[in-house]
Amino acid sequence: MAKVAIIGASGYTGAELIRLINHHSDFTIQALVAERNAGKFLSDVFPNFRHLDLPKITNVNELDVSDIDLVFSALPHGTSQEVISQFSDSVPIVDLSADFRLKSSAVYEKWYGASHVAPHLLNEAVYGLTEFYRDDIKATRLVACTGCNAATGLYALLPLLANDVIAKDNIIIDLKTGVSGAGRSPKQAILHAELSEGTQAYNVAQHRHLAEFDQELSKVAGQPVTVTFVPHLVPQNRGILATIYVRGDSRAIYNCLHSRYRDETFVHLLPIGEHPSTRHVRGSNFVHIGVVPDRRGDHVMLLAVLDNLVKGSSGQAIQNANLMMGLNETTGLLSPPLFP
Repeated sequence: MAKVAIIGASGYTGAELIRLINHHSDFTIQALVAERNAGKFLSDVFPNFRHLDLPKITNVNELDVSDIDLVFSALPHGTSQEVISQFSDSVPIVDLSADFRLKSSAVYEKWYGASHVAPHLLNEAVYGLTEFYRDDIKATRLVACTGCNAATGLYALLPLLANDVIAKDNIIIDLKTGVSGAGRSPKQAILHAELSEGTQAYNVAQHRHLAEFDQELSKVAGQPVTVTFVPHLVPQNRGILATIYVRGDSRAIYNCLHSRYRDETFVHLLPIGEHPSTRHVRGSNFVHIGVVPDRRGDHVMLLAVLDNLVKGSSGQAIQNANLMMGLNETTGLLSPPLFP
């Protein structure tokens, strides 16, 4: 059994890591770290874990990584880089924050408004979109898990740009996301009275996941690709639906995605014309993608759904950790979606 530590255990992604690892045959939780809740039992923070036998929450200064085989860092961006830069080079780390996703410290500073404190680790970190970086993930000690919004769009677009089957301009990503993507810290905009019975766009034209789209889409296309990305907050706890508008032949697009994902466990392409729903992936590590031809012959709508807390974050983190530890990447992640 690999002994794992979860830093940031009192947030939503930390809690999701705990829930998933509880069913993992090869991981056991050795340490839980959460600065503001140090000294408490996890059941004091999350009563739904009352039945689990878990270690008491500590602060990061008490964490002895010499007794840890793997670290999950579920800290906010800006905080994660400071903590991770202090760890020994020998401990494998899966980071769920944005701190190591971008390869350029200048780009990081542009989008996150602060200098990076560990720029020497940016080139070492592997972008954690598992299905596209498996070999690199197996060989690294630091994985930077993707943004949940970015992952949803990238699963639909990367194979198409890599194989030149869609136009590289005028790509529009219209995305709806559940409120848990905003984190657990109290904010006025996500109070029930503020959010319920309404839908709103946020961070229009300036969402930080645009940097990930720029980096990853341009890389596979071999030229700069700039997308229009508009995220919307919807009154549900979890789940992301991206509707992506592209130009190309619908059958060629479908065949390309089918060829790329037919052997993938967690990415499912629906029959052409069928569109997915977030309720069909809720609580799971699965992605569903649909291809719907527009009435205009050269326009196509791609629809992708995933659970932002699982495949968009904690499930992806465990999938990557499995590869880093030499395990089957599906270990602990094959539970079917929750329904209803």
